[in-house]
Amino acid sequence: MDSGNTAWVLTSTALVLFMTPGLAFFYGGMVRAKNVLGMLMQNFFSMGLVSVLWAVVGFSLAFGDGGGWIGDFDFVGLKGLGAADAALPGYVGDFGLTIPVIVFVGYQMMFAVITPALITGATADRLKFAGYAVFLGLWLLIVYAPVAHWVFSPTGWLFKRGALDFAGGTVVHINAGVAALAVVLVVGKRRGWPRDAMPPHSLPLTLLGTGILWFGWFGFNAGSALGANNLAGQALINTHLAAAAGMLGWVLAERIKTGHATTLGAASGAVAGLVAITPGAGFVGGLAPIAIGAIAGVFCFLAVSLKYRFGYDDSLDVVGVHLVGGILGSLLLAFFADLRINSLGADGVFNGGGSALLVDQLVAVGATLVFSFVVSYVLAKLVDVTIGLRVTADQEAEGLDASQHAESAYAMSEFGAMGRVG
Repeated sequence: MDSGNTAWVLTSTALVLFMTPGLAFFYGGMVRAKNVLGMLMQNFFSMGLVSVLWAVVGFSLAFGDGGGWIGDFDFVGLKGLGAADAALPGYVGDFGLTIPVIVFVGYQMMFAVITPALITGATADRLKFAGYAVFLGLWLLIVYAPVAHWVFSPTGWLFKRGALDFAGGTVVHINAGVAALAVVLVVGKRRGWPRDAMPPHSLPLTLLGTGILWFGWFGFNAGSALGANNLAGQALINTHLAAAAGMLGWVLAERIKTGHATTLGAASGAVAGLVAITPGAGFVGGLAPIAIGAIAGVFCFLAVSLKYRFGYDDSLDVVGVHLVGGILGSLLLAFFADLRINSLGADGVFNGGGSALLVDQLVAVGATLVFSFVVSYVLAKLVDVTIGLRVTADQEAEGLDASQHAESAYAMSEFGAMGRVG
């Protein structure tokens, strides 16, 4: 055990947890005023439900030794993981942990918390809270845990195959992005979309959320080195440069296409760059993160318009940013990967590694897309036909804040009051 490594991962755990409130504000500023608390609640509720489920059984399914496809139940209730001599399947040799296992459990818990929360941006303004709560729990155990096992656990089949994902390009962003598309297809469009304008109610909140996400992402990516070392420093620099380049790429494309550079575009571009660098943060170096971030900024900007062409109402562009950004990052990694940065990685196409890594990345991306979309669609459909996944027309018109939570985010008159309605 290394005390410096442990301290860094403990700090990173807190940083990643802070990303979920950041995501709540990022999304919350983009919805209409009558739905802002509904959005905040969906994200904050993930911090509660997912954390408990992770401790009870989620971690065991993701990191237990059940074979290549899913873990077993050996670690249910975190059994034995708090002991000083606790060990995890596959974490031996070059992959041996230098931090206590219980610290690793907590760090991975924060990944599990934010991943399903990403989905809420696509379904904004129309999700029934009870239906969301049930879907959230089911999705964590049936979709997230298996994919995390495939990619993150050394016993997982994609890990063994050689697919690389430093901090969650497939496990987090592709997984949540394609699940968001599946859920959107089940719940349908917002009433009035795309005919009626539905502008963000508070872009300052969105920019605040962006800043928190950017800050927390250092724990997300640099923390995935699981040590206070050179690799963590490289991942941190890569993360920042990709976010900066993603912002510039998006704003430039936006300025060329629309004639304006917007604050929402700057925020979205930064997040697109952060998403794209996540799978390769610890496998690339030099100017690669700038190239990856810039490419993601431009292509994600173009991708958000696909919802109008194909008619799916992805309210806050989760598909355009997280799904497309995650795919781009996972595949671009196969070109820019450099063994000099990380000896546990591989050389990409541009460093003489040939196409082997690209094939592995394509398999990982394809498997995640198919599994997550199909199972997420079935789960959403199941919840929808039982307890319901969408609010009624009257509740949607009233807003989620009042209809689902009996609260209001803002005082609407001189003598009004924030807080509880009625």
